[in-house]
Amino acid sequence: RAVHRGSVAVVAVGGVGDAFAQLFNAAQKPTASAAPLRAASARGDGSSGATNTTVRVVNGMKHKRLGNGDIVVSELGLGTQRWGGADANSPDAATCEMFMDYAILERGVSLIDTAEQYPIPSDRTRREGRTEEIIGAWMKRDKARRDKCVLATKITGGANVTPKNIIRDLEGSLMRLKTDYVDVYNLHWPARYTPQSNWGQSLMYHVDTERAPYYKNATSFEDICEAMGKLIAQGKIRGYGSCNDNAYGLTAMCYAARAVGAPEPCNLQGDFSLINRRAEENGVSEAASPVHENVGWMGYNILAGGVLTGKYMDIPAAVDNANDRELAERLLANPRGRMDDYSWGKTLYRYRSAPALRAAAAYNDLAKASGMSLAELAIRWARQRSMLTTALIGHTSMEQLEQTIDYFDAELPPLDADLAWAIDRVHMRNRLPIFSSERVGQDWDGAGEIGERIP
Repeated sequence: RAVHRGSVAVVAVGGVGDAFAQLFNAAQKPTASAAPLRAASARGDGSSGATNTTVRVVNGMKHKRLGNGDIVVSELGLGTQRWGGADANSPDAATCEMFMDYAILERGVSLIDTAEQYPIPSDRTRREGRTEEIIGAWMKRDKARRDKCVLATKITGGANVTPKNIIRDLEGSLMRLKTDYVDVYNLHWPARYTPQSNWGQSLMYHVDTERAPYYKNATSFEDICEAMGKLIAQGKIRGYGSCNDNAYGLTAMCYAARAVGAPEPCNLQGDFSLINRRAEENGVSEAASPVHENVGWMGYNILAGGVLTGKYMDIPAAVDNANDRELAERLLANPRGRMDDYSWGKTLYRYRSAPALRAAAAYNDLAKASGMSLAELAIRWARQRSMLTTALIGHTSMEQLEQTIDYFDAELPPLDADLAWAIDRVHMRNRLPIFSSERVGQDWDGAGEIGERIP
């Protein structure tokens, strides 16, 4: 297993001399990504070059290069985490098919982002894998639909990520999606330990956690890249990457790919919004830049779990109404969104921390003064960030989807400079608000709202 330090891959096992020279040379001389095996007009033909470059406009929607290869994605992607799920307002299969009919066949959207673990939440009748089945059933109705789509799916992360499972789990996804390849195959979260790989407010790295039995034998970057490279060579995927990872993970994966002669990852995916600009400021945007690793960025939670729609502003989420039990029970019975669900409301607390809500209120004031909704401000701000290749946004109704797509019209001008600066000034007063909290108990003993290790 190679241990990466900076720009050099240092071998931690035998054969140090020759192996070090080979890995060092590979790391210093980037290899070209494998030639894409598939290239249809809606999905490829981007050749190679700088990530995030606009390649074309389709029905008013910009399509951008993802990474350094020829994969091209719409700058809005359909987020599908709740499609066919067990939430109170999860869209059913028929609604999801309407989403795809409208977005892909009429409005120029090409990217569908899903995962083998979706829908979340699931239950016995709406099991994991159901979301991929819904997408597959829609594509099966007309073979031409596959060529209009860029499909991204994910293997469940952590200890599940092994070379064997990367291959096995992909086969399951291909079967459910009713296709013989996916365009992008991502790790849902890293194989190794990393702080804040998904939920909670943990940001600090703890070396003792990485040495714990669950993590200490995590699959290496080299083994992951080698397995992904084989799938590319077999034509089963066109590119790969990771979700909920950081600058170290991105850079290490790129160097590992070069060291083993595999194509480099094409994307990283993560949480990104007005109240979580962490990826721009913690090294991810630098590492992903065309100047460095040239990797695309798929941002999710652009609306911060619904907080940046403003719907929880006047009446807090159900679980935040501890002093008004009657109101809390009414909201739980008729939820406005997943924040009004008891389980999800607890899990997603970070988007409703006091600092996060103060920041959201300040952004809402800017939106009102500019004659737009908070959702429009949040989406248009995210869309014009230089690191963002595509925004993954989920919807529960056609009205929401139609509104969102309008915010991605290629003719819509960027936010004006004065408004952009006003947003930055709010940010400077509320940096990383979703990782801040004013209600950490003295007796919590290093644990956060959902039991995660803090700080």
